[in-house]
Amino acid sequence: MNILGAGLAGSEAALQLAQRGVRVRLYEMRPETQTDVHRGGGCAELVCSNSLKSTKPESAAGMLKAELSALGSKLIEAAGRCRVDAGGALAVDRDEFSAVVTAMVRENPRIEYRVARIDDPLDASLGEADATILATGPLTDGALAQWLVDKTGSQNLAFFDAAAPVVMADSLNMDVLFRQSRYEQDAPGDYLNAPFDKETYEAFIAELLAADRVIKRDFETKDLFQACQPIEEIARKGIDAPRYGTCKPVGLIDPATGHRPWAAVQLRAENAQGTAYNLVGFQTNLTFGEQKRVFRMIPGLENAEFARYGVMHRNTFIQAPKLLSRDLRLRGVDAPLYVAGQLSGTEGYCEAIASGLVCALFVFARLKGEQPPLLPVETAFGALLDYATDPATQGYQPMHVNFGIMKSLDEHIRNKGKRYAAYAERGQQAMAGYVEGLRAKGLL
Repeated sequence: MNILGAGLAGSEAALQLAQRGVRVRLYEMRPETQTDVHRGGGCAELVCSNSLKSTKPESAAGMLKAELSALGSKLIEAAGRCRVDAGGALAVDRDEFSAVVTAMVRENPRIEYRVARIDDPLDASLGEADATILATGPLTDGALAQWLVDKTGSQNLAFFDAAAPVVMADSLNMDVLFRQSRYEQDAPGDYLNAPFDKETYEAFIAELLAADRVIKRDFETKDLFQACQPIEEIARKGIDAPRYGTCKPVGLIDPATGHRPWAAVQLRAENAQGTAYNLVGFQTNLTFGEQKRVFRMIPGLENAEFARYGVMHRNTFIQAPKLLSRDLRLRGVDAPLYVAGQLSGTEGYCEAIASGLVCALFVFARLKGEQPPLLPVETAFGALLDYATDPATQGYQPMHVNFGIMKSLDEHIRNKGKRYAAYAERGQQAMAGYVEGLRAKGLL
């Protein structure tokens, strides 16, 4: 069994297959060949954020985490061991998380770890394999990307993704910043908040829009994945656009004034020690010099030292509705080649973990002569797979799990909170039945 890419999807798939007695060769090009956004050579390195999103069971992201736990995800288990405070979200110490997953992979006797850049996933020199999982991530390019184009007859689609800056905690002005999670004024809170008044906010937006960018041309909407738009591109939609999105002040009370700020930037701990903070939602295409100048206009960040500047990078994904079967097998290729992770056209850390896990289940079922155990569409990830691999889906862009693509409930529930809770309860029941079926077939 060959797996290409030791990111979230590849690492999860390798560990799942090894647990089931399958011998795996796991190929990773780093650190021999680096990317513009990775820092090290370990497995499952997170690059855009340290947050794996909400754990609330009545949210789509929370549903997905519950599904991963029910299926025995190794990386969700690792995330729990590396957790840092982030309110209702699951956030991890990125370095520790990568180190833990790397140790799990490298110490597994059924996983042979090889450092090499692969240009042809079906090259005989990789060794005989009953199946291959391609999990090379959203930065897949060069000869491998061309191989995909040649084999599928379809052009890869590209969009620009962006990572937010990280600042050092000891460079922040805590006389200005206040610690608070939204709507939790009595609790210490897991976020630092930088409060704007109207005048300061508007001055900041003016400089943000005038700042020099790495990529000079104005982006069209189709170029940008909506959940990771640079803060300056959001501001181009209107001076108040960030104030109703990333910089929304709702649920916050500045203890210095006793009132809600005009706008606010939230900072989330980047590691367990709280020595560095991520500017939440501040993905950016500004040059490094401009980031330092403009982001120091944020109250409390006047002397901020940057542990990492924000970066933009090209992301590659395949047209999943045209190219992938529901079991993540690539159409148009004779050999059993599967695609997992963000290359498959799903977006999000937990979604990548999930695709690696279910891809391993699909492959293992095939090895046992069983039909692939497709996820129920009532589950969060089952709904995403159904949407992403449906040939009828038009104008496809990478997608997170969300309630908008889930099968409608049998009854109409007007209250949003109750409606989401009903989705979650239905999904939990569907997942319980799915897990029972996997166990009955010896797949779990």
